[in-house]
Parts: sequence; structure tokens; C-alpha cells
Amino acid sequence: MSGAVLGIDIGGTGIKGGAVDLGRGRLVGDRLRVRTPRPADPGAVGRVVQRVATGLIARHQLAPRIGCTFPGAVVNGVVRSAPNLSAAWVGVDAAAVLGAAVDAPVTVLNDADAAGLAEVAFGAGEGQAGVVVMLTLGTGIGSAIFLHGELLPNTEFGHIELHGHDAERLASDHTRQRKALSWKRWAQRLSDYLQHLEGLLYPDLFILGGGVSAHATDFIPHLKTQAPVVPARLGNAAGIIGAALAAAPPDRRPSQRLS
Repeated sequence: MSGAVLGIDIGGTGIKGGAVDLGRGRLVGDRLRVRTPRPADPGAVGRVVQRVATGLIARHQLAPRIGCTFPGAVVNGVVRSAPNLSAAWVGVDAAAVLGAAVDAPVTVLNDADAAGLAEVAFGAGEGQAGVVVMLTLGTGIGSAIFLHGELLPNTEFGHIELHGHDAERLASDHTRQRKALSWKRWAQRLSDYLQHLEGLLYPDLFILGGGVSAHATDFIPHLKTQAPVVPARLGNAAGIIGAALAAAPPDRRPSQRLS
């Protein structure tokens, strides 16, 4: 049996899994991806998660302990919101449903929280004390907030009001693409949003993730903030790595408490 832990990232379009080496914070071998079923109700998603988990456990001889991200708020394993999956998830104990599907203990957490855990442990936030704000910029805006390496779970700062609208309607990468905004024009919107967060949280560091982070040199130089802004380092593997971190036994997790 390997020392890796299985992480699965449940998204609105794809369900991705991989074995994670928690000593180095990276995937072991290739990840496995299956399209998210439609409708994406608990039964259908559970069957896909079971398929992904079975293949990876056999391939890497993994312990039957799994971490899963979920694209919505999750409190003690229970789904509170599921904007990109079926509404049938709301109120469901996802940890129990997915655990039954894979016949193993499953830890479930918000997808942005998982990405943030990975970046703070192994990526752009490693060793950073104080307040760290991780934002995932995609269809919407996901957020993960850390104080001295400790996560405040299930924040939804993509939905704070900005100029009379949900912030993500003005500053998400989806909006940039839909409105065909230049990087500079979009950076002006993103600056407004980040400055608003600074007035609420006074962070020591912003980390920007999502697929748009690959274009960091096109827009980060145009941002105007007091706190430094850096791109996420772990790319599309961040959710898988963070899920595995959340599921790992305490003695297998890297120390993240900073002072």
C-alpha cells in the first residue's frame, strides 16, 4: 500500500481524481477525469465518484480514505448549497452518500476551501503568516480565508455586493470572456473587488487561482491593491491536493499553523 491519499474534485463539468503525495504536495501519476453526469443528483454523482475511486485505489494501492471537494457550501459533511449541480443535493449528507458509494470514509469540503488548503500548504501561500485570501476566478468567484494557516470554512465572498451587484457578476473570469473585456479593463473591475475586500479583511496576501491564473502576467501588473497579489501555483491539481489534505490523518498533514 502506498503512502498517498486519494483526492477527488467534484466540479460542474468534470469529476477529477488523483493520488496525492502529501510529503511533496503533488500528484502521483496522472489524474483521472470523468464528465459530471446530468442530472448531477446525489445518486448519479455517487456512481461517478465510485468509478473514479475504484480505478485509482486499484492503480496506486491506496488506503480506502478519500477526500472530496464539492462546488457549494458544506457544513459537517452536509450540503447547504449546490449552484452548479442538482438542487437535490441541498440538505444531503454528502459525506454519508459518497462514503456509501465508495464503501470508505469520505471527507467533503467546499472546492475553493480545498484549493486554498493546497496553496497554503504547498503553493503560493506556503509559510505566509497573517490573513491570506485565496480567490478562484472562473464561472464565479470562490473564496478561502486563512489566519496564520488556519481555514475559516465556507466563505462566499464572491457574492458580496459590489456597485449594486453580486461581485462575481462584475469581476469573474466568465464576465471577462462574456463581455470581451481586455485584460486591463477587467483588471480595473478586479481591483475594485479586491480593494473592497481589503476594506473588510485587511489581508496580508491575495492568491488568485482558477484557469485565469495561467495568464497572471497579463492582468496582475494592472491591479491596484495594498496587499501583494500572486497567482496560484498548483493549477488544476489544487482541488485534488486540498481534498486529500482534508482527508488525511492528522499525523500525515503538514503543519500549517503560523505565527
